[in-house]
Amino acid sequence: MTAHAASRTPQQDRSRATRRRLLEAAVDCLAELGWNGSTVSVVAERAGVSRGAAQHHFPTREDLFTAAVEHVTAERLAAVRAHADELPEPGPLRTEAVVDLIVRLYTGQLFRAALHLWVAAATEEPLRARIVALENHVGRESHRAAVEFLGADESAPGVRETVRATLDMARGLGLANLLTDDGARRAGVVRQWARILDATLAAGL
Repeated sequence: MTAHAASRTPQQDRSRATRRRLLEAAVDCLAELGWNGSTVSVVAERAGVSRGAAQHHFPTREDLFTAAVEHVTAERLAAVRAHADELPEPGPLRTEAVVDLIVRLYTGQLFRAALHLWVAAATEEPLRARIVALENHVGRESHRAAVEFLGADESAPGVRETVRATLDMARGLGLANLLTDDGARRAGVVRQWARILDATLAAGL
């Protein structure tokens, strides 16, 4: 490694650290303050960087917030995959554990932040195409992970549709959770849906 290359490494590390702080601060601000309250200045202040530094990494507000949700979503999915080997053996217990895992992806700070982006995208034209593309990507990755964890054969009748319905159900529970944290009711829904899903998976064997 040349002396010039070596001198660049700490700067690159600082740049990556700054970018990460901005992304995480953006998700927190979006979840707490909504789209209207989450300006680049507010995010920069929370991240402990200047507005100029924030705009160096993300020239527009749309760049910042779509990148933030994409970044944290990727980290959440990676964390879920990292713990996949801790799931029970295939069967009803594993199916319920996977459904619970999917539901928890849609009931945290990240989902609240993403929801504010969805609402803003309904009226903010520059944001809409980005959010549609992002949600399509997140949906594909979530679906792929669910199929993998369940060991589902999507060529069997009804299996693909039921896995998709699982993701839709999880989003619905996430929306309900924004207003009231009814953990007991949610646990009951997860158990019942897992029975339905498990029966569909078993029928396809």
